[in-house]
Parts: sequence; C-alpha cells; structure tokens
Amino acid sequence: MEPWISLSTEVAADPDTVWKLISDLPRMGEFSPENVGGEWVAPATGPAVGARFRGNNRNGERMWWTRVRIVACEPGREFTFDVRTPFGVRVSRWSYVITPTPGGCRLTENWYRVGNWFIRRIMGPRVTGRQDRPGYNVSSIEHTLAAVKARAEHLRAARTEPTTSLP
Repeated sequence: MEPWISLSTEVAADPDTVWKLISDLPRMGEFSPENVGGEWVAPATGPAVGARFRGNNRNGERMWWTRVRIVACEPGREFTFDVRTPFGVRVSRWSYVITPTPGGCRLTENWYRVGNWFIRRIMGPRVTGRQDRPGYNVSSIEHTLAAVKARAEHLRAARTEPTTSLP
C-alpha cells in the first residue's frame, strides 16, 4: 500500500530521540495541530505492536476521539498505527519512518487513506469539520514534522552544551 501523502525533514538529532518523541502518543498534541493527545488503553502502557490508544482530536470547537492500534513498532526506525472511528471503522494509517543520516536522521511521515466512501465523504467531514482531508493533512504533516524537528534538535543542543561552574 502506497501512502497518499509522504513528507520528510532532516533532523539534527539521533534516531532514538526522534523515535521517542513520535511514539509518545499521549504527548502528540505538543506537535500536531489537530491531535491533542490521548491515553493508552489497558493493559497497554506505551508503544508496542498490538497496543491500543484512544486519540483525542480537535478542530476549533469540534472534538472527537478515535481508536488507535499500533501495527509496527521498531525503536529508532518505524512507528505505524491504524486509526478507526469509535465504531471500529478503519479510516487511516499513519506511519513515521526514521532513516539515519550523517548529521542525525531523516523523519518521514506517511498518511494512508483507507476509509470507505461514506466515511470520507459524509461522516469524516461532519465529525471533523474538514472537507478536504488530504489538503489539510499536507499542512498538518508539515507542522508536525517541524515541531518534532525543533524539539529533537533542542534536546540535542541541551545535552551537548557545556556546563559552566560558578566560582
């Protein structure tokens, strides 16, 4: 299956740092313009294949939640999850792929549109308020990649700055 949208950014940070940021779904709201976080569904307490998560989303006054299931989880390399409606209908897949580079890594975010016609044309726009989901997701992915990049590079700089001792 090929993604509908695939965008990348170069990050001057190690792959493990970037992976920890994108796989911390409860904190994804710090990076995403639409997702505001969520919580792991028991017994899950973190990212692992098969783990489930309830994602909370917002567009202005509209709020909705989704069911998320992790389908690929390889620390430092890949984090992929399927998104379903509260009724269990699959609507999308999101995937983050991390490729090591000499200066850090390349982070690629992929969006796969998998929902049926009714979900895409009728229910999705009514629930989310977004008529053009692919168009919105381009700007959303750009925002998310820039925010993850900024945080990862800030963390790297904080670890490498020399400490000064006071006299």
